[in-house]
Amino acid sequence: MADAIRPRTSSTRYRTIDLVTVAMLGVAIGVVFWGWNQLFAVVSGTALFAYPPSSGLISGVWLIGGVIGGLVVRRPGAAVGTEVVAAVVSGLLGNQWGMSVLVSGLIQGLGVELVFALFLYRRWGVVVAAAGGALAGAFEAVYEWYAYYADWAFGYQLVYLVFLAVSGALVAGVGGWLLVRALAKTGALDAFGAGREHHDRAAASSTSPSPRA
Repeated sequence: MADAIRPRTSSTRYRTIDLVTVAMLGVAIGVVFWGWNQLFAVVSGTALFAYPPSSGLISGVWLIGGVIGGLVVRRPGAAVGTEVVAAVVSGLLGNQWGMSVLVSGLIQGLGVELVFALFLYRRWGVVVAAAGGALAGAFEAVYEWYAYYADWAFGYQLVYLVFLAVSGALVAGVGGWLLVRALAKTGALDAFGAGREHHDRAAASSTSPSPRA
């Protein structure tokens, strides 16, 4: 099941493959962030986003690193680590905000991490992933109130927080969960819980009795 509870045994012990995967996911997602930075600069300036807080609706992409890293590696710190590595790569490749994205990466990863920790690193379903993305969005919005949007009225700031949390839940949370499920189907995650769960579902499906004609 999507929200199946897994044993906590060795849940805090990192293997070499876990560390390598956090780094590799972070680099890959960092490149995606860099590409999205370029597109965001264009899209956010269009008439579609004439209402300033509405840019939060397309900002969930930057929250996806923590969700994917946490869902794949399933160790404390994996969400933060993946998001921070992605932020470093994005900063080194160049963006509108310079290396200040490291602060955002840490804050966003922490939001996801706290939700996984709340469930004791034992639940990995779509609801938990969406909650992690939403909290990451809320944390990032509060940071940006002071870093970028201090001149906004509180009403604007509050709407931006809601928009960014919704985008985090849908784009980073649900989207990240779907991406991990898709990767598991390819066999790329067989060394991880997500891959084992995919095989469990497939085995259960193959042994289920067929409905009568």
